[in-house]
Amino acid sequence: MIRLYNTMTRRKEDFVPRDAGCVSMYACGPTVYNYFHLGNARMLVVFDMVRRYFTWRGFTVAYVQNFTDVDDKIIARAREEGCTPEALAAKYIEAYFADAAALRIEKATAHPRATENIAAMQDIIRVLIEKGLAYPVDGDVYYAVERFPAYGKLSGRDAEAMLAGARVEPNPRKRNPMDFALWKEAKAGEPSWPSPWGDGRPGWHIECSAMALKYLGPAFDIHGGGGDLIFPHHENEIAQTEGYLDGAVLARYWMHNAFITVNREKMSKSEGNFFLIRDILPKWSGDVVRFYLLGTHYRSPLDFDEEKLAAAARGLDRLKTAWRLAAEAFDRPGGGSDELRTAAAAARQRFGAAMDDDFNSAQAYAALFDLARDINTALAAEAAQPAALREAALTLRDLAAVLGLVITPELPGSRGAEAAATAAAEEKIATLMALIMDIRAAARAKKDWPTADLIRERLQAAGLVIEDTPQGARWYAAP
Repeated sequence: MIRLYNTMTRRKEDFVPRDAGCVSMYACGPTVYNYFHLGNARMLVVFDMVRRYFTWRGFTVAYVQNFTDVDDKIIARAREEGCTPEALAAKYIEAYFADAAALRIEKATAHPRATENIAAMQDIIRVLIEKGLAYPVDGDVYYAVERFPAYGKLSGRDAEAMLAGARVEPNPRKRNPMDFALWKEAKAGEPSWPSPWGDGRPGWHIECSAMALKYLGPAFDIHGGGGDLIFPHHENEIAQTEGYLDGAVLARYWMHNAFITVNREKMSKSEGNFFLIRDILPKWSGDVVRFYLLGTHYRSPLDFDEEKLAAAARGLDRLKTAWRLAAEAFDRPGGGSDELRTAAAAARQRFGAAMDDDFNSAQAYAALFDLARDINTALAAEAAQPAALREAALTLRDLAAVLGLVITPELPGSRGAEAAATAAAEEKIATLMALIMDIRAAARAKKDWPTADLIRERLQAAGLVIEDTPQGARWYAAP
C-alpha cells in the first residue's frame, strides 16, 4: 500500500485512487517568462518521480502539467525583450522542454496552456457569479472569499495571516481585501479576450482550476506543486472550484515539495538568488542534477551548494561503476555463490518499502547503494554465479530507472540527430584506446614502469581512467 503525506489533512494517508488501477495527477507548471531554475526543477523532478513510481507499481497514470502563458510577468518581460507575449511564451515553452529533457523529465500526458482554455475559465466564472460567489466590477471579476467559510483549510492560516501572506494591495474595487481576481479588465497593449464582463484576461488561480477540471474531472487523485503554492494559489483554487462544484472537492490528496534554499533562504527569481538549470548543465550533467534533487526526501528542505552536486556525481558514479564491472563479468565462466539473488530480492523489497512510504527517494537510494556494494564485493572475491550477478546488476539498473536515473551506457541513436556522428567518434576513440592499452601492456611486460605510469597519468588528466585488475587492464571514461 502506497502512503503519502496529504497537505490538506497534515498526515500520511493510504493512497486509494478515484478509479481502480488509475492515477490522476495535476502539477502546476511554470509561468513561462524565463528559463526554469533549480528550485523549479525540484518540483518537476519530484512529480516526475512520483509518476514513474506509480507506473512501475502497475497503475495507468494520467498526468497533467500546465503552462501559464498569459500573466503580468510575461507581459512585462515581453516588453523588455521587444516581442509579443505570445512569442515570449512560445520561446520559453520550447526552452522548458529542452531543459526538462536534460533532467530526464518525461512529458506529461497533457501540457495544456492557459490561453487555449479561456472558454472553460469563463464558464466557471459565470457560474460563480450566478451563485453569488463572485462579483463583477467595471470589467474585473473578483471571488468573494467571505462567501466560502472553509477558506484557509489547506494552509491552516487564520484571516490575519492570510491577509499578510497574500501581499494584498489596497483596491477600492474589492469588497474585501482578501478577494482575488478571476478576470482582469483589458489594458492597452496587453493580450485580451472578449467576455460577458468586457474584454480582458483571466486571473492566475482560475487557470489551473479550469485546466485541471477539463482534463481530469472533479475529485481527481493528486494535486501537486511547490510549497510556495499552498497559499494563496492552491487555497484559491480550492475556494473557487468547490464553490463551482457545490462542495465537491477538486483533488483528494494535496502534495507539496519543500524549497531549495541558498544560505538558508528560499531560492526564487524575486530574491535574485536562483540558478538557472541551463547555467548549471554545462558543468554538471542532467543526471547528476536529478540525482542531487532526489537524494533528499521531497518534503525536507534542500540547501544548495556546489559540494552537494559533487557528492551527487560521486554517488551516481558508484552505481554506474557497479553496473559496468558487473556487465563485464556477465559472460565469465564458472560456478560460485548465488547470494546475489538474495541481495537483489532484498534491494527490491527495501526500495519498494521506501517508496511506498511517501516516496522516500533518500531511503530508496540506500537500497541501491547496498546492492551496488554487494555486487562489488562479490566481484572482488570472484564468488558470484554469472546468472546471479546478472540478476543483481539488472535489478540495480531497473530500480535506478524507476527514479529516472540511467546507470548504463546509452545506446547509439538515443541522443537524436547527432547520434551517428557521436557513435563514429566513439568507435575511433575505442580503436585508439586499444592501441594505447597494447603499448602500455608492452611497457609493463618489459617492466618499463615509468612509461606505463605516464600513460595512465596522461589519460587520467584527459578524463579516461585505467584500472589494473587480475583479469587485465581496462579503461573507461570518468563521469
